[in-house]
Amino acid sequence: MAITALATELKAAGRDIIALSQGEPDFDTPPNVREAGIRAIQNGETRYTVFDGRIELKRAICGKFKRENGLDYETNQITVSSGGKQVLYNALCATVSPGDEAKTKWLILNSPSNPSGAAYTERDLRDIADVLLKHEHVWVMTDDMYEHLVYDEFDYKTIAQVEPRLYERTLTVNGVSKAYCMTGWRIGYAGGPQKLIKAMGAIQSNSTANPCSISQAAAIEALNGPQDFIPRNAQVFKERRDLVVDLLNKVPGLHCPRPEGAFYVYPSCAGLIGKRTPKGGTIANDEDFVRYLLEAEGVAVVHGEAFGLAPHFRISYATSTDELRDACARIDRACRALQ
Repeated sequence: MAITALATELKAAGRDIIALSQGEPDFDTPPNVREAGIRAIQNGETRYTVFDGRIELKRAICGKFKRENGLDYETNQITVSSGGKQVLYNALCATVSPGDEAKTKWLILNSPSNPSGAAYTERDLRDIADVLLKHEHVWVMTDDMYEHLVYDEFDYKTIAQVEPRLYERTLTVNGVSKAYCMTGWRIGYAGGPQKLIKAMGAIQSNSTANPCSISQAAAIEALNGPQDFIPRNAQVFKERRDLVVDLLNKVPGLHCPRPEGAFYVYPSCAGLIGKRTPKGGTIANDEDFVRYLLEAEGVAVVHGEAFGLAPHFRISYATSTDELRDACARIDRACRALQ
């Protein structure tokens, strides 16, 4: 977000900037979903709702979990928040106390992953589950926000689906931001054990209370309405992924794995560390490289150190093909200019 803010500032100052730093689909929210939000306003659905989500939305979420993940939840096992981040925050606030990392409370999974786009296979999840079954005190939080953005016939599974014995200590987190192109509507949700959901609700009721009533109405339509646009969007993202991976792997000093999902690539820039810029600076780490890209060629990406794995950088390919081609050409030019 800091890189995106800087890129926006430079763009406002007249610089030609291509921002590949923010994880946000460039497709519009589907028309039927937008219309549901408009109807909610026109119908006066502008008052407080139940603090952790309308019952109609919780029913829609139960239907989604059953339909797509084979998971059975009752409405009292569902919570709805102002985006996925609040779900994660509420869960940790409800369960973690000072010093707990000496006695691990949670294993947090994110598949497909932000920032790498890598995804866990069913075999991966079974291996993880085998370990978790030996450590009954550890809760499992699985952030499935990118579940519909998988490619090359990848068979997506979530861990409570793979190992039902983990159901009672798994919080399955999702939302409408990515698959339904609703980032600004701010609706995240989760299914989990009723006791945990109740504790999370207690925190939310005394902090933000209910998510936006209009957004909830739109989310009901998103989950219950037509789903046929999702694979079409995913196909566009796959084509963009392939374009970006192929172009970056032609750039000297970069190596870009081909991820299974999401809309990010996470190239290594290890081959550029220690090189000098045309202005005499040194690329000592991935943050130096990212700042060099922004200053020299106007391409905004995110350095890997921010995610805990360096020297890499993250590119979001959730933008037009023409802009991606231009950005990759600029990255190539910047890398070839290093000595």
